[in-house]
Amino acid sequence: MQTTLRTAVSFSGVGLHTGAAVRMTINPASAGTGIRFRRTDVATDGTGRDPIVPALWDAVAPSKLCTLIENAEGIGVSTIEHVMAALSGCGIHNALIDIDGPEVPILDGSAVPFVTGMINAGQRQLQAPLIAIEVLDTVEVREGEAVARLEPADTLEIDFCIDFADAAIGHQEKHLRMANGAFIRELSDSRTFCRKSDVEMMRANGLALGGTYENAVVVEGDRILSPGGLRHADEAVRHKMLDAVGDLALAGGPILGRYVGSRAGHAMTNRLLRALFARPEAWRLVECRGARRRILPGANVHRSDIPAVA
Repeated sequence: MQTTLRTAVSFSGVGLHTGAAVRMTINPASAGTGIRFRRTDVATDGTGRDPIVPALWDAVAPSKLCTLIENAEGIGVSTIEHVMAALSGCGIHNALIDIDGPEVPILDGSAVPFVTGMINAGQRQLQAPLIAIEVLDTVEVREGEAVARLEPADTLEIDFCIDFADAAIGHQEKHLRMANGAFIRELSDSRTFCRKSDVEMMRANGLALGGTYENAVVVEGDRILSPGGLRHADEAVRHKMLDAVGDLALAGGPILGRYVGSRAGHAMTNRLLRALFARPEAWRLVECRGARRRILPGANVHRSDIPAVA
């Protein structure tokens, strides 16, 4: 069955790129709603513009360094990937997210604050079947050395590798079967990361205005500049996997398939979803129940799955 939150949960912080203060509330929603954002500042500005932005793959607009969705009137919400990953990892299929600005708060740079809030709010089952997207044939997109691919599998799996010249990151790879709380335990606390030189370049271009050493892992050569160091030795690749879970959640339903990413990012994952849905023979809709339902990413999650972070 589909699910929603039992009660609403709110978050306040600043946007990573805008640096602007924002308040966001994730509300319960009825079956079939899916995930939708509602720009409350737009709803009350007197212009009559549509404040609802659907969190779907075909609403993704070009953006630098994050995932941005827009509706037909150009109303958008950016940096949605962490909250989308948390919704997927907690098994929440329906929610209306009120937000009073154009960017989701970055909080600590990971998904664990969202996960903690959602698990504390509780989950409510809805009397409607849960429909998943089963990958039937391999679909792949490439860009230079970067590759993103979806292959058939019985539940969501993520296989990712990255290569950075900085010794603090270097080559990292990891594979996870995203069943029974694996997202929460293994990925949810991994923070966004960047090189110090990238921070300086982004700020010179009006980006990362809300970024600090507290909400991102900043590296320079072989040094970790952020206080407290890493939460995991391979935190960087774990965060790339977290981002992939969030971007795949824009499919509109749980994906039953194996995602393989090598040097891939937000834009490439969206290109992959567009390539998948452009091939009707490569996927089908299936009802999730019984054993199949029990191995989805958000099934059987518990408060004890939440990682302890400093």
